[in-house]
Amino acid sequence: MTTHAVATLHLKDPEAMAAYREKAGAALARHGGAIVQASTDLTTIEGDAALPDGIAVLSFPDREAAYAWINDPDLTETHALRTTGAKTQITLL
Repeated sequence: MTTHAVATLHLKDPEAMAAYREKAGAALARHGGAIVQASTDLTTIEGDAALPDGIAVLSFPDREAAYAWINDPDLTETHALRTTGAKTQITLL
């Protein structure tokens, strides 16, 4: 069953994030994942929590594929670019 994830990002290093964006699509595809939508143009319509600098909605074929992506040892350097570039939180739905 298709699983989605929401990634929130608070920018720390724009250059590292730019390098991550170049690799992110291929890293996701390695495990059947894809970016459904990503944006830095965010607007709160309810609540008062601080907005992140960006949000991405990801899809995976199933939860196991999402875990395989985040835990793939071959993607350690790619994930490090993301966590160097931004404070992130990725939540499976």
